[in-house]
Amino acid sequence: MKIKNFSKKAAVVTMAAAMLTGGTSAFASGSGQDYNGGNDGVQPTPPAPVVQPVSPVFEDTYGFTHLTRFDALKIAGQQGQSRFEVPGFDASSIRNIPSAKGKDANGNTIDLDVWDTWPLQNADGTVANYNGYEVVFGLAGDPKVSSDTFIYLFYKKAGDQSLDAWKNAGRVFKDNDKLVPNDLILNNQSEEWSGSATLTKEGKVRLFYTNRHPWIADKGFFGKQTLTTAQVNVSEPSNGTLQVNGVEDFKSIFDGDGKMYQTVDQAFRAGDYSDNHTLRDPHYVEDNGHKYLVFEANTGSETGYQGQSMLSNKAYYGGDDKFFESEREKLLNSPDRNFITIANGALGIIELNDDYSLKKVMKPLIASNTVTDEIERANIFKMNGKWYLFTDTRGAKMFVDGVDAEDIYMLGYVSNSIDGPYKPLNGSGLVLHQDLNKRDITWNYAHFAIPQVKGNKVVITSYMTNRGFYMDHHSTFAPSFEVSINGTQTRVVPNSTLEQGQVTSTK
Repeated sequence: MKIKNFSKKAAVVTMAAAMLTGGTSAFASGSGQDYNGGNDGVQPTPPAPVVQPVSPVFEDTYGFTHLTRFDALKIAGQQGQSRFEVPGFDASSIRNIPSAKGKDANGNTIDLDVWDTWPLQNADGTVANYNGYEVVFGLAGDPKVSSDTFIYLFYKKAGDQSLDAWKNAGRVFKDNDKLVPNDLILNNQSEEWSGSATLTKEGKVRLFYTNRHPWIADKGFFGKQTLTTAQVNVSEPSNGTLQVNGVEDFKSIFDGDGKMYQTVDQAFRAGDYSDNHTLRDPHYVEDNGHKYLVFEANTGSETGYQGQSMLSNKAYYGGDDKFFESEREKLLNSPDRNFITIANGALGIIELNDDYSLKKVMKPLIASNTVTDEIERANIFKMNGKWYLFTDTRGAKMFVDGVDAEDIYMLGYVSNSIDGPYKPLNGSGLVLHQDLNKRDITWNYAHFAIPQVKGNKVVITSYMTNRGFYMDHHSTFAPSFEVSINGTQTRVVPNSTLEQGQVTSTK
């Protein structure tokens, strides 16, 4: 089978080379190093997995929806249509965020890269008005140091849509905030990765994010990712200014259970580092008084785990028997076969108690076995009586004909219930696509759909310009734009480009 993308093995080797030379991966997630390495430790080249005997054919959905190969193969035929394409942007008009200033390791003031961002939202997903302000949290750091990945708070007066209106309140957490008694997972945090934030009914700012451990294999650290939360105390010391006054109720929530969702020990403890373990990007949502987090993960031992048997599960293929037999034969003879058998991405869900601790681990909402092991930036909200679920992914991480390394996607699904079953939007799941060269200043990723107070349109935010590529152009807020949603169909709204970083629209 001719897989038209980088194989997982090639991506791992590329990642290792980047770390050894101090470079930054173009295929970034969180810190820009989603292949579990980092400047805090060099990941060894993985051993080649051994091909095992072919398993008997079976069919098991494990009780949830799958991004099937049949649907994934439709994507290449749909991309290029205007309804799916991210609008083109004028590179000469793209600016760094003026307020994105920070300090390097020597205390010098520097311009920061700013990539994954998320707004402070109400429980229904609409943008919250915090005492007259719109608030956005974002990952930011020194462009020269890929492991400098921490959460900053940006804000502006509601209604002022200009890029210059955004102010920077600085890092949310102090370095010693993580030293919470009796929480060793939090104590060993190395980086802060993406999440979400909600304005509670008491008017408090509640942040959810990913605590990422260092990668120091000989000391038992394998880049563990943990869903984490804190209340962020924010004040207005003077008109037009917000500041962070510390955090409280700072705690770890969930780091996998092994059964529903893969743990970092399952992925790496045996010494094979070829896997792409994920457990991150927690997105908070409420339904009928219940609190949930939806997040990126990988399937566990009871929800369709990794292994050669994946290639024999008809539920992962879709289509008819003829399609299954043909596609399975291609996978069995693919040079990427061993890596396809560890591609088990998922969008997971857990229920929380009222104090935001773990209440219940639930089955995944969707999984992508044999297609990809990375479906990021989980996002979910209810609109017009339907639940809409979105995720971002990269062609470089997919094992699908017609998809190449430059393809970037936002996929979407719809259901009558928060816990599914979900159906792909537009027949395949494709909602957005772009395939710009990674060195293009207008290259964009981490697309995030924000429902508006009225109507059936969402505002799409993202970041623009790959991290650390240029001295003068930094990762920045991309111009936003609109997508309309009508039942199971979506389309990019023509001529809907908004300001860089805009999160609400009155159109």
